[in-house]
Amino acid sequence: MSLISSATTAPDPALSAKIVFLLAAGAGLSVASIYYSQPMLSIMGDTFHAGVSDTGMVPTLTQVGYALGILLLAPLGDRHDRRQIIRIKGVLLALTLLLCGFSSSFPLLLLSSLAVGLAATVAQDIIPAAATLASDANRGKTVGTVMTGLLAGILLSRVFSGVVAEYFGWRSVYMLAALGVLVITLTIGAVLPRFKPNTTLSYPALLRSLGKLWADYPELRRAALAQGLLSVAFSAFWSTLAVMLAEKYQLGSAVAGAFGLAGAAGALAAPLAGMLADRHGPDYVTKIGAAMVVCSFALMFLLPWLPLPAQLALIALSAVGFDLGIQATLVAHQTIIYAINPAARSRLNAILFTLVFIGMASGAALGSKVLESAGWPGVVLLATLAAAGGLALRMLAKRTPRTVA
Repeated sequence: MSLISSATTAPDPALSAKIVFLLAAGAGLSVASIYYSQPMLSIMGDTFHAGVSDTGMVPTLTQVGYALGILLLAPLGDRHDRRQIIRIKGVLLALTLLLCGFSSSFPLLLLSSLAVGLAATVAQDIIPAAATLASDANRGKTVGTVMTGLLAGILLSRVFSGVVAEYFGWRSVYMLAALGVLVITLTIGAVLPRFKPNTTLSYPALLRSLGKLWADYPELRRAALAQGLLSVAFSAFWSTLAVMLAEKYQLGSAVAGAFGLAGAAGALAAPLAGMLADRHGPDYVTKIGAAMVVCSFALMFLLPWLPLPAQLALIALSAVGFDLGIQATLVAHQTIIYAINPAARSRLNAILFTLVFIGMASGAALGSKVLESAGWPGVVLLATLAAAGGLALRMLAKRTPRTVA
């Protein structure tokens, strides 16, 4: 039985800038939810008397939840009305953020963080919705705009949470985030049309098809594994930065969050990466981007030989470099996998981002343990080696055609 009216799913050649902006804001606010905790870990640890490795489980479980949500929930967008999925998951995300803010014990905070990750995958429903609504002539521009909102949400989330946590407490961050998510969800739900499902496959069949796609396409495996390794490096840095700054430099969460402003330059890489992929092919962009990540992390080995102000400047410079590189490789990897099988783009995207957030979760967990046992030089070594693994996978890749089927 169809849930869709006949007038609701055709691409709109005149998709309004207002709707595109709302979708970009929705993607940004949703995905930001999984990063709010990172600058606040030291403050949260003080509240619950938890050590470094224990507080590191907060971002780890959030990333695990996001990876599970992408794998288990994102394929539903091919089977059901995306507007309803966005509404339901958006409301659930607001509720789980409130649960984090009201957590009275550390185990409840951990459980709530896992739930936030699951619900935050609404961002991965918003992007295909934008692609479906846009006309062929405007699809790339529309998706690029929404992706810019998502990337900005990732990086500016740390600025927001760091400042708010320092002056109003970490619980206030979750309260305000819940309010923002609820408002944008209700607004998007009111302006979006209903979406016609793309397949009649049952849910078990959808999940089984993910395994077949993984087995059939070596370029998908290479792209997902390379981006996953880069994500280990990315997450190891951001999930330990606040604790390191507090312990080594006696700097608060506001300063840790402010480093997100440096990293926000990575959002600028999305349109630039697309342009370079069109001109030189996506393989070229993945290699350049991954090399930037390796070099940016390796630069931090120089920290012990620099005076204090120069150390902080180098950390900020490295954040700009590796964020640019990681976002460039992500856009290029999406270009590669979307060319593989256009009829399965939602599921291909789910596979890619599942590996990305497995990498994020692994980086958060490993980064916290390495910081505790080997200090910041150990975290830098971990990030450099993980990024080098991603670069090696791209250097071994065969050249991918530039055209998209």
